Amino acid sequence: MFRNYVKTAFRSLTKNKAFTAINILGLALGLATCLLIVLYVADELSYDRYNTKADRIYRVNEDLKLGNNNALYAVCMPPLAQTLKNDFPEVQDAVRLKQAGGFHVKKGNESILEYGTVFADPSLFNVFTLPMIYGNPATALKDPNSVVLTERTAKKYFNTTNVVGRILKVNDGQLLNITGVIKDIPKQSHFNFDFFVSMSSWADSKLNQWLRSDYNTYVLFKKGADHQAFEKKLPAFLNKYSSGEMQANLHLTMDAFEKSGSYFRLNLTPLLDIHLHSNRDGELSHNGTVQYVYIFSAIAIFILLIACVNFMNLSTARSSNRAREVGVRKVLGSSRKYLIAQFLTESVLVTLAAASVAFIAAIILLPVFNHLSGKELVINAQTLTWLIPVLLAIIIVVGCLAGSYPAFFLSAFQPIGVLNGKIASGFKGGRLRSLLVVFQFSISIFLIIGTIVIYNQLNYIQTKNLGYNRDQVLVIDKAFELGSHAKTFKQQVKQLPGVVNATLTGYLPTSQMRSTTIFFGDATADQKKSIFPQSWNVDEDYLSTLGMKITAGRNFSNQMPTDSTGLIINETAAKFLGFKDPLNKILYRNTDGNRDHGKRYHIIGVVKDFNFSSLRENISPVVLLLNEDTGYLSVKVSASNIPALIARIKRKWESFTPIHFEYSFMDQDFDAAYRSEQRTGTIFLIFTVLAIIIACLGLFGLAAYAAEQRTKEIGIRKVLGASVALIAGTLSKDFIKLVLISIAVSTPIAWYLMNKWLQDFAYRITIQWWVLVLAGFAALSIAIVTVSFQSIKAALANPVKSLRSE
Repeated sequence: MFRNYVKTAFRSLTKNKAFTAINILGLALGLATCLLIVLYVADELSYDRYNTKADRIYRVNEDLKLGNNNALYAVCMPPLAQTLKNDFPEVQDAVRLKQAGGFHVKKGNESILEYGTVFADPSLFNVFTLPMIYGNPATALKDPNSVVLTERTAKKYFNTTNVVGRILKVNDGQLLNITGVIKDIPKQSHFNFDFFVSMSSWADSKLNQWLRSDYNTYVLFKKGADHQAFEKKLPAFLNKYSSGEMQANLHLTMDAFEKSGSYFRLNLTPLLDIHLHSNRDGELSHNGTVQYVYIFSAIAIFILLIACVNFMNLSTARSSNRAREVGVRKVLGSSRKYLIAQFLTESVLVTLAAASVAFIAAIILLPVFNHLSGKELVINAQTLTWLIPVLLAIIIVVGCLAGSYPAFFLSAFQPIGVLNGKIASGFKGGRLRSLLVVFQFSISIFLIIGTIVIYNQLNYIQTKNLGYNRDQVLVIDKAFELGSHAKTFKQQVKQLPGVVNATLTGYLPTSQMRSTTIFFGDATADQKKSIFPQSWNVDEDYLSTLGMKITAGRNFSNQMPTDSTGLIINETAAKFLGFKDPLNKILYRNTDGNRDHGKRYHIIGVVKDFNFSSLRENISPVVLLLNEDTGYLSVKVSASNIPALIARIKRKWESFTPIHFEYSFMDQDFDAAYRSEQRTGTIFLIFTVLAIIIACLGLFGLAAYAAEQRTKEIGIRKVLGASVALIAGTLSKDFIKLVLISIAVSTPIAWYLMNKWLQDFAYRITIQWWVLVLAGFAALSIAIVTVSFQSIKAALANPVKSLRSE
């Protein structure tokens, strides 16, 4: 019986090649898009799942509120990990990681800067699943100056993985003993380091300070432990160990500190939630966002539904072509259930063919999708173990979903009515079909509006006045490698033709280097008069090089010895402090735990607010101090021949150090910070175009069948003198009405949801009325072009051919 279903279905599909081709193409586009998004979502959701104990691993976070200042940290105090393990029996183990910032590793005569370096406790391999190829995981990170390498790093420096016992020379002659080699960490990890250096090599790791935050700290709970009950114990635990330092620095107990409206708390984040749900200061890498997982998942479902709607619409639209077949089958004794099985078989066969095309298309398009999304997705044997079952499930679900209504609709025809020719045909009379067309175009219009809004927001980010000028600023990396010669290098670069100015500091609006310090408005360390700003060490050329504007007071000057205790604050810091006139006001910075002997600073200037973090966040307080910092040399250039100027700067660099000369441009660094939003906008645009194409395929097919069913009507109208334009308009108006209804339905929904998306940005556009009008006009124009092709073709047909049978 099943064989007969397949054979009959195949004959029916090959008999109507145009119908079959439109359905397969529409479903294939929808399924290919769905497959690519499934791979993306699966990759995002797989982060850190390679850890066999992932469900028992939690990161300890720190939340701080001081006066009006809030901070969320992914790092904690040095002694926390070991103390948690000692004090709580439910904690099986704990480990700390501290980013090393980069090592210069010697390879022959070459010195290679490696940023994938981290200090780690010996318990690293007890907590995380990092299989060791060579070495003993129990002792590999026990001794000072020990290092564990990843497999690829060992091959990079020694062309082999069996390197235990060999020496790695780093920085200025420091020797690290290689004690282990681990397998490469999967890309789906919230940290991905290549050098794990023993924590005992870092002197500060032994500090017993509870008001200092430097270490990413993880705990591994014993099986069956209640992490929520553990979290409730943390306030008392923190009070026990930090109260002494709290009293020394603020002359307050923890209770008094919290009663004043401030707080200092610890909390937990599950390991599996870090990548998509955590965006704190001190993260080990740039995390994703669950919002985009939801958005792309919704897009995949919508596009697949549009493709399914196409199939349902086209199948029911051609019902009159199958009506006599159904009538004859019923007269000959076929029951309704067999007819349903027959039509569902046709649907599944179409879906199977579409899925085969989609799978091949997904493989071909995967490199393009990887480039757009910034991923490294692959379809390999491991991927196929779950992808094939998912694809089979999609084929069955989509086949049954898309074929269900046509199957039940067609099988319900009564044979007497069918054989007497009383079955309604054409486009009219199909209420569900009309509803599905509205659904299709509502989604398409929503995606058009979403794409326009995303691109407008990205353009706003690119063109917004950020409070500094990032154009033609050359950022030279690793200026600290020049040591005492850094200032000399800066002065020589400033003398080059085409150089406007230059500044030495690691603290740039586009860099990752950040530092916070507590300042008090008076010597009593009153937290209500406190500020917890970004504290950046800069030189006297910083503001002028970056084009920042002084709104009150003056800039730093190396001719003013008192500027060593001078401060320049931003406008937000002035508001936080409540100073109407902040110039010459005194701030106190606690440097020795004694509130009466904190270092005094005086405010010499106020700089206009500038954005230094994501535009998703409001500008926070910033304090600039005149101190030496040689992280980067930023050079403002005006030369027309920038490559030649860079070559001259490079020669200057090479006269001071053999270290490789590395640079970037500040505007490129800024763009990189918003790359995820840019990628989202591009992918959104592509998916919108695909959705419109799929919807138009269905509309094209419906228009063709509507015209076919009204062939004789069109012939009579032409004989009676109707013009081509009138006939085309008559055939098109039903479809145009549906698109207009789609515009009315989708526009308010799109406006509401896109406004919700924009709320994530502290600095954002307002959705203008013209965006909604443009989206509606675009959808209407596309629909008119699609339908008009068939309408005009039908109107131009010779009426003799359609009426001669009469």
